[in-house]
Amino acid sequence: MASSAQSVSSGERVAALRARIDKALPAVVDGRAPASLYDAVEHVLRAGGKRVRPILLLLVAESYGTSVDRALPAALAVEVFHNFTLVHDDLMDEDDERRGGATVHTKWDPGTAILTGDLMMGLSYDLLGQVDGTDAEALYAVYHPMVEKLCAGQALDASFETDDAVTVEAYLDMIDRKTGALLSAAFELGGVIGGAPAPECDRLGTAGRLVGRAFQIQDDLLDLIAEDEEWGRGVGGDLVRGKKTFLTLCALERADGADQDWVERLVADGGLSRDDVPKARARMADLGVFEEARAAVRAYTEKAYDHLHLLPDTGAAEALHWFLDRLQAREH
Repeated sequence: MASSAQSVSSGERVAALRARIDKALPAVVDGRAPASLYDAVEHVLRAGGKRVRPILLLLVAESYGTSVDRALPAALAVEVFHNFTLVHDDLMDEDDERRGGATVHTKWDPGTAILTGDLMMGLSYDLLGQVDGTDAEALYAVYHPMVEKLCAGQALDASFETDDAVTVEAYLDMIDRKTGALLSAAFELGGVIGGAPAPECDRLGTAGRLVGRAFQIQDDLLDLIAEDEEWGRGVGGDLVRGKKTFLTLCALERADGADQDWVERLVADGGLSRDDVPKARARMADLGVFEEARAAVRAYTEKAYDHLHLLPDTGAAEALHWFLDRLQAREH
């Protein structure tokens, strides 16, 4: 357990990395034309965010003695790639808002959103190739499989909308691809850039996949219970869209009698009205799924820590643990 002084130091370190990333991202497309395309990319890159994936990559690389300057192009690559997936995800889900602002297909149009995402994916590959002192093939050997896994995860997530037999285990497998693949790659890329041995890079990748489970389950939970205006999306949006989440699937497994009938209708009918969300939240709380989700977040985070003990004992490694603790306890 870090002392108060150590926690402040770790917090400042993470804040400095986030500021560095926030400043560098818009510069990726600075001065490029045509504005009809690059303005949309800049809109996405300036929209803010937690910058979880690039921060984790930089902290892993720093733990092995690599400078932020050298690892920064890879950190920007994973964040640009992550934001590409959000642009297309918002389009597929027909979401109007992201991080408190308009989504690309809403502010512009669906065609611009498709092109924006496509371009950002290409930009991420270009950025990854700019890492000095590391074999680009070793980096792409991590990146290419991630892309396939993530797209497969997105396809599975979409298919769940019409599948009435989705289980919690199937949902976790989808998370491992859609959310876990990029987090796993961020950890592993940090190790590769830092010169970690291959077995350690594999364990770092496993840690990232487990963090992905914890992060997505926490996201599912916050979608229903968040009170903070910084959440940036309408609370209960998953229920309104009728999305299958860790919470609804756990509720299906727990419920019986009238509760089971209610949850089955909730999942089968394809969503609720906004006015029904408070009652649904209360009923889900009574079923105990909120506590089950919180327990799962803690468990997967602790399992990730088991794989991170291999990191050298440095301030960066300490900040990494601090950051994961904050992600586990986040409210938005």
